[in-house]
Amino acid sequence: MARTLRFGDRGPEVGRLQTLLNQRLRPSPQLGVDGVFGRRTAGAVRLYQAAVDLGIDGIAGPRTWAALETERPKSAGAERPVPVTSPDAPWMAIATREVGQREVPGRQRNPRIIAYHATTTLGASSDETPWCASFVNWCLLQAGIAGTDSAGAASWLRWGRTCGPRTGAITVIYNPELKNSGMSRTGNHVGFLVRSTSTHFVLLGGNQSDQVKVSRYPKSAWQLKGHRWPAP
Repeated sequence: MARTLRFGDRGPEVGRLQTLLNQRLRPSPQLGVDGVFGRRTAGAVRLYQAAVDLGIDGIAGPRTWAALETERPKSAGAERPVPVTSPDAPWMAIATREVGQREVPGRQRNPRIIAYHATTTLGASSDETPWCASFVNWCLLQAGIAGTDSAGAASWLRWGRTCGPRTGAITVIYNPELKNSGMSRTGNHVGFLVRSTSTHFVLLGGNQSDQVKVSRYPKSAWQLKGHRWPAP
């Protein structure tokens, strides 16, 4: 059985992983088969995990290896089911309508993502700048609720009030493996909670596999930092 691989690992098994990712993902990420588990390889692992409905942690563990070795090629843009909206969280309907907005590869940019960024003081001009917090700010503003004005995911921990795991809660989670990745500079991520199971956080959010979608984050890799709700 192939060993579990993660960012920073090196060796022939990483090369095998890169070859399988090139074969299985559509479009192919065209990874260099150099045996180095760098940022591009970690990003391709996350895209594949999203496409085959695995928890997204960027780590090639037993389930990811099993899928890569047995599954047919998968589209990295495969959509997850759109969540049921919540009557006491009107921002969920707004966020749901944005499902499918995604980064544009190369030098071009998605103007919708730039609009998300415009609701923060960072005002980034690239759709490749981590944008999960910008997306949450934009959705809340469309619902008439002031956000944090910050592009930092952790800024939401000082906003509103603490709440339990309820549909629509602004949820901050943390994975140290993803520091300085394309998804996060700090390892923090924020999105809207769809549901919390015994094993996963299910979030509707932006910058999830480079798009707006519903994703599953395994609790074995992601630590809960907090659920927040608008102050009364």
